[in-house]
Amino acid sequence: MVEVPSLLRETIAGIPVSQLAERFGTPLYVYDGNVICQRLAELRQFDVVRYAQKACSNLAVLAMLRQEGALVDAVSAGEICRALAAGFSPEGDPPPIVYCADIFDRAALKLVVEKGIHANCGSMDMIEQLGRVAPGREITLRINPGFGHGHSRKTNTGGDHSKHGIWHEQLAEALSLADKVGLRVSGLHMHIGSGSDFEHLSQVCSAMENAARQAGDRIRSISGGGGLPIPYRPGESRIDLRRYFELWDTTRRRLENLFGHPVRLEIEPGRYLVAESGFLVTEIRSVKRQGNNLFYLVDAGFNCLARPILYGAYHPMSIAAQMPGTNNLQEVIVGGPLCESGDIFTQSEGGFVEKRRLPAAQVGDWLVIECAGAYGFTMASNYNSHPLPAEVLILDGQAHLVRRRQTFEELFASESIPERLRRGA
Repeated sequence: MVEVPSLLRETIAGIPVSQLAERFGTPLYVYDGNVICQRLAELRQFDVVRYAQKACSNLAVLAMLRQEGALVDAVSAGEICRALAAGFSPEGDPPPIVYCADIFDRAALKLVVEKGIHANCGSMDMIEQLGRVAPGREITLRINPGFGHGHSRKTNTGGDHSKHGIWHEQLAEALSLADKVGLRVSGLHMHIGSGSDFEHLSQVCSAMENAARQAGDRIRSISGGGGLPIPYRPGESRIDLRRYFELWDTTRRRLENLFGHPVRLEIEPGRYLVAESGFLVTEIRSVKRQGNNLFYLVDAGFNCLARPILYGAYHPMSIAAQMPGTNNLQEVIVGGPLCESGDIFTQSEGGFVEKRRLPAAQVGDWLVIECAGAYGFTMASNYNSHPLPAEVLILDGQAHLVRRRQTFEELFASESIPERLRRGA
């Protein structure tokens, strides 16, 4: 079981929260690089750990993971460009970068073809479109096994309500199409959702084996996708990685025995590698009572961290006080600055506001939202014309600014006013 964390926090990776906030300002994302490296090391038993960069795509994080031996997944043309900028090679065996999506927009198709990026195709149209312009390539097929599971309906990536993957009953058709357009299918990929349990994972392994048997000995790699959960709530258990690996390794070995050649086993974690490394440091700007409810209002909103409003996601929280105080707890609602009633960090799925027991705090103290390294900054927006926050990566006790705070001028630098509207000024 995971220990219940303290609700008072003085440091992040050994550096005082006050020092980070005063040096870099708030709202501020802080990542502990040692945690990321530790999580990656826990997955070394897999042949390939392919980082799902959509979780946290800062170039410094990508470069650190590359240096530590991880490969990378890209779900857009922009993510391909990020991977290249972070030093990943476009081609190799296994492919350093894999483009994984359900469509090729025109920019992504152009990059995949020009750079020789391996494609994991999630639709018949992707197969046809790539074969038309780049016959002779190897591809992977992402298969929807007909069922899904996850911590939220919005993170469920399998079944007939999901847009993801080629429907399992169309696998033969997909293989035939690939042959017709001159593409070689060498791998299969399945991912049913984020936060799946072992019962559903066992079903995925069986579905993968059935699909690989149907595809035949052309298959040289299988990927179990991502979805590895992490403990967000106090007392939650960590996933049994040995059991998780054994499920997939048993499947892989049966296929190797059947095909008579090695089958590479990949895993594609995002959240697992970065979530626990991340902290969103915010300043409390108002402590106000509304009837029977006490609010801590901070300078970060769902423009910085959207998971609570999107999924009702729970994040641990702690207080970093300017002056030493007591740990007296009180029930509070934590909200942000946005002109939206839904701008609440303490809510459950469906938008139901909840209270959280936190230490007494005052204006000027810092509230730290924890386990915020995954799907935090990457989902951030400029809503209400708030600049994007800064990002800091801590390596070996040193804080490195890896993204400066967006300026107000940059908010509208790409916009223009037609001349006829300027004349009346």
